[in-house]
Amino acid sequence: MSSFLKGVDQRTSLAGMNRMELLLFKIHGNQLFGINVFKVREVIRTPYISPVPKSDDRVVGVSDIRGQTMPMIDLAKSLDLPAVPRDKYSESLTIVTEFNSSVQGFLVEDVDRIVHLRWEDILPPPDSLQNVNYLTGITRAQEQIVEIVDVEKVLAEVSGIQEEMSDEFLHQNQAKTKGHDFFVLGADDSAVARNQLKTTLEKLGISNKIVTNGRMALDFLKKWADDADKDISPPVGERVLMVISDIEMPEMDGYTLTTNIRKDPRLSDLYVVLSSSLSGGFNDTLTEKVGANKFMSKWHPEELAQAIIDRIDAVAVQRQKQAS
Repeated sequence: MSSFLKGVDQRTSLAGMNRMELLLFKIHGNQLFGINVFKVREVIRTPYISPVPKSDDRVVGVSDIRGQTMPMIDLAKSLDLPAVPRDKYSESLTIVTEFNSSVQGFLVEDVDRIVHLRWEDILPPPDSLQNVNYLTGITRAQEQIVEIVDVEKVLAEVSGIQEEMSDEFLHQNQAKTKGHDFFVLGADDSAVARNQLKTTLEKLGISNKIVTNGRMALDFLKKWADDADKDISPPVGERVLMVISDIEMPEMDGYTLTTNIRKDPRLSDLYVVLSSSLSGGFNDTLTEKVGANKFMSKWHPEELAQAIIDRIDAVAVQRQKQAS
């Protein structure tokens, strides 16, 4: 079954072209779900699972896969669907994923196929469902709706780990943002990442707007640029401290967003940080290729906050030079 997936490095040619590959699978019944292939290590027949006492009920145990122990999560339970019966584990499949510096297995009923898609073919969930469901996007394949699962949200909930900035870090750095009109624009399709970014910015006292995809971020920036053209407001570069964008998003990915920012002379000087839950040196290479200023793996709040503080320090130096 592992031969079902090619190596991640062979798929990097799609990145930066607003294209992606989606692994289609079934959790319960005929409804198709999807996950970005970049997050997937392999698909295997579900191995023996050892129970773990007092764990989240969605974590059905742990398995040893080629010498690596990983939590096994029943994805059906996470989505309030009928769980895989324990006596049926051997008939199920496991999607082994790697993101946010962790490896875990998700039990599913069946795996269908991999499809090639454009990010613009993937739509965000309806606004009324934002932040309350486990979907990052919706698309169509094989003449039916495919729901793209927010596996990062599932993992964050079952792990129970919520990293926060220390009081010491805040005490040392909050003074740098006081009395300034810094503004950060963020874009991410994951509710977990959006909440963490917003919380970090608000604790630092920085005004912000967080949207769910690159298209919305670009439209927001162009609206501000149009206002500047009409002398309604200052140039965008004077208003926006930085743009922090996820890479994998519906409608427009982070690479394409950055490319469009660099093409527009009204936006081209903006400081852009790209982030991803996916590992791999290709992110650094493509970040440089599209002209982003920095790549960060998601998210450790103090690392994120430090990147913001570093940018504030750089802007402060620039302003001092301009004033002298």
